[in-house]
Amino acid sequence: MNVPISPARRLSSRKRRTAVLAAAASMIAAAVFAAAAPAPAYATNAGSSNWTGTWATALTPDGGIPGFDNQSVRMLVRVSIGGEAFRLRLSNEHGDRDVMVGHLSVGRPVVASQPDIDPSTLTTVTFDGSTTVVIPKGQTVVSDPVPLALPPLSQLAVTLFFPGPTGPPSVHLFAKQTAYIYDGDHAGEAAGAGNTGTTTHFFFLAGIEVINPEAGGAVAVLGASISDGFGSTDDANTRWPDFLAERLVTSSGTDLLGVLNVSLSGNMVGHDGDEDNLPLVGVKAIDRLDRDVYPHAGVRTVIVDLGLADQFAHQDSAFEIIKNLHELSVALRRHGYRVLLATLSPAASSTGGDWTPQQELTRQLVNLYIRSGIDSDGVVDIDKALRDPANPTHVRAVYTVDGVHPNDLGSQAIANAVQLSLL
Repeated sequence: MNVPISPARRLSSRKRRTAVLAAAASMIAAAVFAAAAPAPAYATNAGSSNWTGTWATALTPDGGIPGFDNQSVRMLVRVSIGGEAFRLRLSNEHGDRDVMVGHLSVGRPVVASQPDIDPSTLTTVTFDGSTTVVIPKGQTVVSDPVPLALPPLSQLAVTLFFPGPTGPPSVHLFAKQTAYIYDGDHAGEAAGAGNTGTTTHFFFLAGIEVINPEAGGAVAVLGASISDGFGSTDDANTRWPDFLAERLVTSSGTDLLGVLNVSLSGNMVGHDGDEDNLPLVGVKAIDRLDRDVYPHAGVRTVIVDLGLADQFAHQDSAFEIIKNLHELSVALRRHGYRVLLATLSPAASSTGGDWTPQQELTRQLVNLYIRSGIDSDGVVDIDKALRDPANPTHVRAVYTVDGVHPNDLGSQAIANAVQLSLL
């Protein structure tokens, strides 16, 4: 005969299981910290110039995506904070040759996410006074200040003309934004018609910085596909860092902060993409800092949303993930940044059906470590924001496109879970 289990006994069992998990997480963390230096408290604001980052992306090797030759590409990006002037950061860090930019222009689109530019805003960008620039192989260049007011949460069209072959471009794979390709020099044209193709990648553009005396700095989001907006709507700017930018711009009583999304779909805290023959997911996070975090102006806080891809791709243990998150946090805090760690979201609902009980146990152990706060200045509880209360190992169906990645509604829920005072 089956005897029903009373709610009290269920609660008692749940409490015992939580206590066991917490003890295990504490033992793992203790082992990690015994072998590594403790993370120091953050020092000073990393922003020390008149410039503040308002938009950024992480670039990787091309992964077979073709470059350009006597062609132009028009990309549309939405900034976070505005400014009285701005400058662009271009990167050729993954190229195999110097790249000539023969003409570069910016302007505000007439209609959001469409390539037609308001002619009154079309402006040529210069570099040391020149309308052309060579981006050396493996390096970045920064433009002269562009004397064009940039409203907060506005879109900017950036058009680059490449008069000769670029070779393999530095790209961001999942831009979630349509870019338009043209034959010849289209940088001087306000009209968006005449394109010969479209794509959904960013090319060579690594960041935008503004002059805004009211800005209090910037927040960088160092994550993987959930932060990269893999499940969000194209051309809609509905990644969760986009919603966070909206909250920061419209909230009263909080510092005015730029939001820089330097996430990469598939990126891992303990593995390089090359290990899986996937260079487009980037090198492991700690090796991205010199390129994707440290160069950007005004960053004071870094939100780390990493670890789930390590489980999917390599079945890493809790010890390995905690160790790598700890080392990443130490590196960031030694450079003067606040660090917020994001909990790993539910994954048993993955439509791929490849989530095991051992992986779920690992996720819960890692989340106990993250929630302890012993290695960060705060927590962004993505797990709590997305999980189904009736089935906590699953994402709420209304929040996801595939059981793991949030849709627009799920992205909004994550952004709403960020405590602005921690930034």
